Amino acid sequence: MLQWGLTLLYGLVVFLFWRYRYPFVLAYQEQLQLFLFDDDYLVGRLTEPGGFARYVAEFLTQFYNGVTFGALILAVVYMLIQRLTWQLMRSVSHGSEPTVLYPLSFIPTVMLWYAMGDESVLLMYAVALVMALAAAVGWIRWASHWASWMRWSVALVVIPLLYWLIGAMVLLVAACMLPLMLALPMLVYALACILLSSWDLPYPLTSVLLGIGYYRYPETLPYVLMALPAVVWLLFWVSRRIGMSHGLSGNQRKLLVVAEIVVVTLVAVLFIPRSYDTRKYELIEYDYLVRVNHWKGVIAKAEKKMPDLPMSVSATNLALAMTDQLGDRAFDFYQRSTEGLLPRFERNYATLQLTGEIFFHLGLVNTAQRFAFEAMEAIPNYNKSARVVKRLAETNLINGQYRVAEKYLRLLEKTVFYRRWAQRTLAMLGDETAISAHPLYGKLRRYRLQDDLLFHEQELDKICGQLFIHNPENRMAAQYLLLMPLLDRDIPRFMQFVQVVQNRVMYNPRSCQEAIAFAFMQQRQQPPQGTVSQLVLQQMNEFARIYSSDKNSPALTQFKNTVWYYLTKGQ
Repeated sequence: MLQWGLTLLYGLVVFLFWRYRYPFVLAYQEQLQLFLFDDDYLVGRLTEPGGFARYVAEFLTQFYNGVTFGALILAVVYMLIQRLTWQLMRSVSHGSEPTVLYPLSFIPTVMLWYAMGDESVLLMYAVALVMALAAAVGWIRWASHWASWMRWSVALVVIPLLYWLIGAMVLLVAACMLPLMLALPMLVYALACILLSSWDLPYPLTSVLLGIGYYRYPETLPYVLMALPAVVWLLFWVSRRIGMSHGLSGNQRKLLVVAEIVVVTLVAVLFIPRSYDTRKYELIEYDYLVRVNHWKGVIAKAEKKMPDLPMSVSATNLALAMTDQLGDRAFDFYQRSTEGLLPRFERNYATLQLTGEIFFHLGLVNTAQRFAFEAMEAIPNYNKSARVVKRLAETNLINGQYRVAEKYLRLLEKTVFYRRWAQRTLAMLGDETAISAHPLYGKLRRYRLQDDLLFHEQELDKICGQLFIHNPENRMAAQYLLLMPLLDRDIPRFMQFVQVVQNRVMYNPRSCQEAIAFAFMQQRQQPPQGTVSQLVLQQMNEFARIYSSDKNSPALTQFKNTVWYYLTKGQ
């Protein structure tokens, strides 16, 4: 009962960790693949070493779309690895069950938990490990009753078969084969199978040796994952030695079990959190909140901890713009020039996706489509992305390219979580009335420019200006247009833009009033009546008084969320 209690408690902790601490990472993993219920997809996976394990892992990963299911799947996988490790240790105890070593069977899953702090570690590694442990346990239990010639014959068939099913993890199975006189030759045989297959596979030798699909970057593998099978093997042989030794007294066994539990728990608590890069995971969470259009969630996160990286700042600005607060609250948060509105182009999946979201909501549909293509090509293991395919279907629908949109929608029809959306969207193809009435697609059709424009990053203000002039209802374009010159500290350009905007729509948020007051103060003039509130003028005069007497006065920090502070002091 104690053993199962420890396992279930461990599974509960794993579930709570992924469900409530890092649920957005599960969604991140799901969007980096496109699992299809399709014969071609299955055959494509089975034509590579480890393809069966990869197919199973990708099948499970698609359920990360619902983070509760994803956390439950990981908890079950971790418990399976722990229990199978224990069964492997127990199977060589020679009748004397080494119960004192039970806590040590958690070590491989603790190592895996630590390794998964790297978001590029794929579930395939864990699935392949589960299959390898199950095969090793099964071999020891059944093959021990066979004649020597039969063990050799079966092993010669099983090793290459397992290699094709689970990949390089077959080396662990070979190393655990008993007797020892069989394990060593089978280990060499498994290695030979891997090397021989690399001649005909379209992968570098390094990728084949480390395992295709275990890690998102094909030609490498974290050291902890390289060491994990070796640790399993050491536990296997330590258990074999313990099983052949004399037993311990009851008190000694209890003390040893408690000591092992304490040590394993301390190692887990001390080391696992260190592998989860807080900054990196913050960006992943921002991207997730943008993906699900949880704008209030983005703003709440930024209010809790000030964003200071281009990706997090641009996500915050996007959320403010989508809730029509950018003009009033932009300088409540850290700004990084115009890079905080649109991050510079980087061949990085997450950055490209977020930047594409900004272009999409601005109404630059073709640019959003280009960034979607770039994002999918930036996935290191050449997977397709369900999120990208959905966006490509949307952009082509908005542009009236219905045959292309149908191609992407037919793909999504073969998935679990995107099927209903694809079917609803397929019904809209060619129905101009339905598309025009759609709250998102109809709006973006009105916003988008009819000409397909290529533009430089330094011309974004001109593009936002064209979007606004094309359709003054595009409030996001107006907000970005007026904020860009302020972030560049270019007041004359701002004054040109603000006249264009205010001649067409009623838009005079706090940042505009502060910038107008600052521009007229520089000319030693009063702004036209009604353009700047009395409160802003009073604050401006107070700021100017303090600044003129001491540019480094601590009292200026009370104006830290104003345009004046940004223009004169920076943030």
